[in-house]
Amino acid sequence: MNYNITGKHLDISEAVHSYVEDKLGGLDTQNVTSAQVTLRAENHLKIAEATIHLASGKTIHGDAAHEDMYAAIDLLSDVLDKQIRKHKEKLHEHR
Repeated sequence: MNYNITGKHLDISEAVHSYVEDKLGGLDTQNVTSAQVTLRAENHLKIAEATIHLASGKTIHGDAAHEDMYAAIDLLSDVLDKQIRKHKEKLHEHR
């Protein structure tokens, strides 16, 4: 899977970069072809946003905010996982 991880108003450390790859690597990797992740800081919140492209051609977008960047990434991973599962269920229902 291709990862494009960028930061707005903050520098992304190697630890955060590898943490994002680990968390998004846990998603259904058979369906995910690429991921664009943007991490940014606004006031006291850290915001993680991602756009994921699936093999079926569908694009999924999710975002999450928390005071801690790692917690925001965890929440983002949960949001994306839920959306991917929902998409897979729809595909199986229509067959």
